Amino acid sequence: MTTLLENHVTATWSVLHPFSTEDQAAMLAMRVIVEPNKGKLQGTAARAPFDAIMERVAAPADVVYEADHVGGVPGWWCRPANARPGQAVIHLHGGWFNWGSANAFRHLAGHIAARAGVAAFVPDYRLAPEHPFPAASEDVRACYIGLVGRGFSKIAVTGDSAGGNLALGLLVHLAANMDAGSKALVGGVVLSPVTDLTLSGESWSTRAAADPYFTGPQATDLVRAYLDGHDSADPLASPLYADLKGLAPIRVHVGNDEVLLDDSVRFVERAVAAAADARLDVREGMVHGFPGSVGRLTASDQALQLTGEFLIDRFAE
Repeated sequence: MTTLLENHVTATWSVLHPFSTEDQAAMLAMRVIVEPNKGKLQGTAARAPFDAIMERVAAPADVVYEADHVGGVPGWWCRPANARPGQAVIHLHGGWFNWGSANAFRHLAGHIAARAGVAAFVPDYRLAPEHPFPAASEDVRACYIGLVGRGFSKIAVTGDSAGGNLALGLLVHLAANMDAGSKALVGGVVLSPVTDLTLSGESWSTRAAADPYFTGPQATDLVRAYLDGHDSADPLASPLYADLKGLAPIRVHVGNDEVLLDDSVRFVERAVAAAADARLDVREGMVHGFPGSVGRLTASDQALQLTGEFLIDRFAE
């Protein structure tokens, strides 16, 4: 199996985590189940089965859920016991901009909230193709400003996959617009983010066989539905091409066996070049969405633990 490019293995901003023996057995069993359906989730018909997959994430202990609207955007609060007041996480769910819901991702967000010790809100941002770019980004910004308006003085932004794209887009926006409540921002964590909608990363080729979920044609169709003719290289849609000066502290987690690996590698490399506090954690043998296997994979537990520790440190600043 091809591993992370050698020049990135030794980079001070990148950590390559080994593949544990226990996780190897679990991942082998998982691949037997999922690989026959590789690339088959297509269009809006995939929404129900995609949500069903995410709803299998183990529920965290002592987290309660509450429906709400923040900034006019519906979603779900994930409230751990003894959550610190005045602090919050906004978690942006994945699904290639076409799928996913706050309800389906509430347990994943709940794990992040529990480890950070604060409540997390997951917005149901509008989905493509009914609501193409920039509808989702507009909803995310409205939700963030809504949290500020409710008096939250410290806010972290997290996101996975397409939600990672939206999270990074929000961080870039706040770095460039100091009058948009950016003083409340403490940092962000993204899990396997989609940073380049031109789909030009080398890992679309080098990880094509290793990735058990996505194919190039599948992603191309989903991105086309989201952009609806908009330029895929526009920094507002693809944060990889944005000006990253002044970016808040950021941590990125990704699996070494996913076609989106290069999206993470290149983004962190550019962020560090722009003097951002950024770090990349790569997990050998892991595939897209691996943090959702919390309680079943050591790599998942470790990634979420690092996420919580980073967020606790940022909230303490």
